[in-house]
Amino acid sequence: MSAPKILFGFHAVGVRLKTAPQSIVEIYYEPTRRDARMRQFLDRVREAGTRLIEADGPRLSKLAGSHGHQGVAARVQPLPQQHSLDDFLDGLTVPPLLLVLDGVTDPHNLGACLRVADGAGAHAVIAPKDHAAGLNATVAKVASGAAETMPYFMVTNLARTLGELKERSIWCVGTSDDAPATLYQTDLRGPTALVLGAEGEGMRQLTRKTCDALISIPMQGAVESLNVSVASGVCLYEALRQRGVQA
Repeated sequence: MSAPKILFGFHAVGVRLKTAPQSIVEIYYEPTRRDARMRQFLDRVREAGTRLIEADGPRLSKLAGSHGHQGVAARVQPLPQQHSLDDFLDGLTVPPLLLVLDGVTDPHNLGACLRVADGAGAHAVIAPKDHAAGLNATVAKVASGAAETMPYFMVTNLARTLGELKERSIWCVGTSDDAPATLYQTDLRGPTALVLGAEGEGMRQLTRKTCDALISIPMQGAVESLNVSVASGVCLYEALRQRGVQA
């Protein structure tokens, strides 16, 4: 059995408690916090029959590796791995909407991207194994539970994976500041993979060349670009809007 890992924060622990309570080994909480949110959370934990352990702030910070634990942390068993990306795509019965991240190494950005992908109804997030942040406690905290629900596939060769998506008739659309077509001039109702790079560097050249098309997000102010999680949200929700109109 894999070694337990740590989740922290009300959202991350709460989602695991809701979706896979049997995987929780124990939950630590700060007894000096007695507000309504903590009381409701503890009621849910006791209802689930999960072991509760009192822990002061310094102990929780050490467990979580962060001071942003909100007075809650959990030791959990890793959930079973997702099937392969191919198997996952084979199981979809609607046109895929995928978020592909190239070069996003900051766990805060990854967590925010997972959260917005979940909110917009994306089916999965894809990233390269050698040029991306992995799932950890910080990602889970920032994702507010989405790290537990959003399929996240790390692939060996991103360009090859994009080629395989294209063979499935999934349109790979990259974002670039210098693209002539804008997001709002682009039809995103069909099977689509939105490809975004990290803020500043953007996509790697091979990733850019592999995309079927490049689009830009119109910028009206003084700043030249958006944070990758904000850009992901703008693109995914435009796809959602278009698909909602279609439905």
